[in-house]
Amino acid sequence: MRVALYQCPPLPLEIGSNLARLKAQAAAAAKQGAGVVVFPEMFLSGYNIGAKAARELAQPSDGPAAREIAEIAKASGIAIVYGYPELSADDQVYNAVQLIDAQGSRCCNYRKTHLYGELDKSMFSAGDEHFPVVELGGWKLGLLICYDVEFPENTRRLALAGADLILVPTANMAPYDFICEVTVRARAFENQCYLVYANYCGHEGDIHYCGLSSICAPDGKQIALAGQEQALVVADLDRQAMSESQAINTYFKDRRPKFYTGLV
Repeated sequence: MRVALYQCPPLPLEIGSNLARLKAQAAAAAKQGAGVVVFPEMFLSGYNIGAKAARELAQPSDGPAAREIAEIAKASGIAIVYGYPELSADDQVYNAVQLIDAQGSRCCNYRKTHLYGELDKSMFSAGDEHFPVVELGGWKLGLLICYDVEFPENTRRLALAGADLILVPTANMAPYDFICEVTVRARAFENQCYLVYANYCGHEGDIHYCGLSSICAPDGKQIALAGQEQALVVADLDRQAMSESQAINTYFKDRRPKFYTGLV
């Protein structure tokens, strides 16, 4: 399976412009043979936009933006993962990501469960315990958002549920470059799965994003890495290489869960 991610500066408050960017990059990724393309956290609206704007721009998971993205996915023949502010049926606003497959079907919606600082907490409600694993192109996928990946329990539960690939739209900022450089590689290695980390670059208000989006393999290697600039990054996932790595690094076989009950 070939996967792609799009690293870019945010365009805050510009849903129309972001949909246009999404359409162009989905087509470009499909042209390179990718089966799925991942966009950053809150891609449709921008991330550092404040509670008022987040609520004004929030849409249901089956709202107009989702319907337009479904048409883009069908036209390009590629699955799309994108971040957006979700308006729930009970009038809550969530930091969410959605996966729409190449046939335009909404396969999975995930709400950020671990909110980062006042920036997140002032805009969003925290997602409930819902960590779906879905199949796409013969691969089992799980979704997380930014700060979620910094809690090892989140990636581990997805891997234990069978995820071969974890997709992480993010909005990681300086000075936390080490998350991009170290943490996401460790999460892939310790769970013996692939991990896609799609970040912003550039500025948004007083936030400077650190870029360094990556596609990490089960052996911990960054098989694709962006720098500090806008980029469409593509890499191939190798099931045989994953199996070989899992045969050597037998974390799941060697786990002793009875020792971990005290952690909760």
